Amino acid sequence: MASTYVNDLRLNELGTGDGSGTWGNTTNTNLELIGEAFGFGTEAITTNADTHSSEIADGSTDQARSMYIKYTGALDSNCTITITPNTMSRVHLIENATTDSGSSGPYSIIISQGSGANVTIPNGDTKVVYLDGAGSGAAVVDAFASLSTVDLKVQDDLTVTDDAAVGGALTVTGLITGNANLTLGGTTPTLTIGDAGAEDTKLVFDGNAQDFYVGLDDSADDLVIGLGSTVGTTPALSIDENLLVTVSDDITVTGRAIGSQDADQATGSDGGTITMNLADHNNFEVSIGHSVTLTFSNQAVGQTGCIFLDKTSTSAVSFNSIVAINATSQTALSTAGVYLLTYMVKAASGTGSILVSVSGALTADG
Repeated sequence: MASTYVNDLRLNELGTGDGSGTWGNTTNTNLELIGEAFGFGTEAITTNADTHSSEIADGSTDQARSMYIKYTGALDSNCTITITPNTMSRVHLIENATTDSGSSGPYSIIISQGSGANVTIPNGDTKVVYLDGAGSGAAVVDAFASLSTVDLKVQDDLTVTDDAAVGGALTVTGLITGNANLTLGGTTPTLTIGDAGAEDTKLVFDGNAQDFYVGLDDSADDLVIGLGSTVGTTPALSIDENLLVTVSDDITVTGRAIGSQDADQATGSDGGTITMNLADHNNFEVSIGHSVTLTFSNQAVGQTGCIFLDKTSTSAVSFNSIVAINATSQTALSTAGVYLLTYMVKAASGTGSILVSVSGALTADG
């Protein structure tokens, strides 16, 4: 009976009674080929070839028998590599170490065995594949197409060319560079910048001519929007821990600038006091039918606003000493009618620290 090579390593299987006097040599060769199959091999592709054949030789050494195959050579297009025989079932680690023979590459290699599926390996990449050995319809499969591992440690760059799903916490101690959009999903998506340390944190928008940042100036405990990339430098808008907002330059409003307005305030009897809290509103509505004293609280220098005053009866209107008002105008307010008062805060406290002016009684024309 003649020798056969119908196994996955193409070893010499001696027939009964064969190999008389050479059995030892055949066995030694088989052992060497088994060792070769667990080793590393390099195979060059003919320059600019579009196809290449890696045939595992019967009973003799062959680089493509190696578990790890490194393909070299200069290409000007993608190259399809067919590994034969197509009945051989086995696992390979295959590296695409080809170079670009021109200037349009680099190029991929496409690993095939039969008319079934194949696997593309981009230049510079290594993939683990298995050949199913199904004959003319044999397929090559990416063995790590859906790899599950408990722990994975990457000591250098990690490049993800498709989706990456992380079911638990993702901790990164180095730089993350993304070339597409970042979407935070879920019912309560949250992006936290910082770990409660005493340090500035920021988002920087890297523009062509100008950079802008949104960041926490930790030394000042302020949220700052500004020009450049250094927090605290050239601020445009700052919000402090008391939610006080500071705008560092002019404000241009292209639509309406609408101040908040307090609901109607009124007294129930003569001699009452109405206090308008300037920390809550800029504009107020006051409706009174009795004598009343008007005053303000929580004033801030520079604040301005309006008071709509509806006098439903003739009664005196007086002001707290913090208000400076024209005496004639104040006397006129005793007459029933509708008035518009405007105010400006010129000092944080003290006599006459809030200036008030009064319109005449208003009427609707028509």
